Amino acid sequence: MTETLVGIDVGTTGVKGVAISPRGKVLATAEEPYPLSTPYPGWSEQDPEDWWRATQACLARLPEGAIGFSGQMHGLVTLDADERVLRPAILWNDQRTGAECAEIEERIGLARLIELTGNRALTGFTAPKLLWLRHHEPDVYARIAHILLPKDYVRLRLEGERAIDAADASGTLLFDVAHRRWSDEVLAALELPREWLPPVFESTEVAGAGDQAAGALGVGIDVPGPLSVVLGTSGVVFGVLPAYNADPQARLHTFCHAVPGTWHAMGVMLSAAGSLRWWSHTVGTEERDLVAEAEAWAPGAEGLLFLPYLTGERTPHADPDARGAFVGLTVRHDRGALTRAVLEGVAYGLRDSLELLRELGFTAAVGRISGGGARSELWAEIVATVLGIPLERTAVDEGAAFGAALLAGVRSGRFADAHEAVAECVGVSGVVEPNASWTAVYDEGYERFRALYPAVRPLT
Repeated sequence: MTETLVGIDVGTTGVKGVAISPRGKVLATAEEPYPLSTPYPGWSEQDPEDWWRATQACLARLPEGAIGFSGQMHGLVTLDADERVLRPAILWNDQRTGAECAEIEERIGLARLIELTGNRALTGFTAPKLLWLRHHEPDVYARIAHILLPKDYVRLRLEGERAIDAADASGTLLFDVAHRRWSDEVLAALELPREWLPPVFESTEVAGAGDQAAGALGVGIDVPGPLSVVLGTSGVVFGVLPAYNADPQARLHTFCHAVPGTWHAMGVMLSAAGSLRWWSHTVGTEERDLVAEAEAWAPGAEGLLFLPYLTGERTPHADPDARGAFVGLTVRHDRGALTRAVLEGVAYGLRDSLELLRELGFTAAVGRISGGGARSELWAEIVATVLGIPLERTAVDEGAAFGAALLAGVRSGRFADAHEAVAECVGVSGVVEPNASWTAVYDEGYERFRALYPAVRPLT
């Protein structure tokens, strides 16, 4: 039985690795970046070989131990019969497949698609990417023998096994989420071969999960109750379901959770901390300095609003063509005011997801906040106030890699199950309370925010 557990997270900007003890103490971390390719507007691709090189580099800097995997979801890795990569992987944030999404919903029917997969067809998902290849790169499509998701390609290179977990498979749009198996009905309707797909296991069996499920497990979201609130490049509000329950309009994603026999619903906004990063690059100032300037402004920034749809949006508007905006500018507004509006606009976007979770029956009393943006005290306080719930910080904030390490502990036998892994390794280090003096301003600001998208959309 191993005394070191290693988690590898194959992210969008790089691989992150963490080694922990069976009590959850971080022993070592490693990170290795790689580039993102955007050969045409709206495209987003990476070379899977970069993931493998980065993983090797991280593992070389970490102590040996049982390994678990997490990674960016939905990305399409196509392999030939000799398991060689056929083309760059098409990623989760790629927007080229609008026509293919419409084709999928027409072939299957929107209501039936939601019933089977828990989701509607979105440009980021895997299935529309396959149809795009069939339409636009038939020579590549004709050579496909296997398809994998990003972290599972790394697993193949490391362990020689083609496999996928139910949590990550849920994001392909080819998976019967309620029954935790590939959907023969969807595959038949889309004329996709069943033999291309890897065998499906539970996350604890293969020590793997998509980044959101692994990240939620890593902050202790293993049962219904507390919510995971992620302020990463994308923003996520995530809650565990006691049984399969899809939003009839699929404004939320419903996926299998990394804990066997459970599911989760989550809302995803595409530009959360990514919005602040964009603003930082645009004005040429470090993020921490911008946030310090924002502290000088009162909540609401004198009516200034920011719409954070810089790369389209998922929740609640499944619209790859949604666009961002600053609204309500006056001569009094300076860089600090615009920064405050960015922080608040992202918080309002997260509240959109929370309101939809409440419609599914969640009674959110507390959240666990994580992600790079959560390290800002001001931003965390804004989010807690806009959501109206206290947000707990965990003692370890290593993201999805930490959850992957917990899954490695279950697969290796160090923990009996995911619940024991959470109980042993996840602890709360502090709480960010809502600021009662800001609540009325943010409730009013949220109502104005909700009116922005339908007002601006016809103009973009």
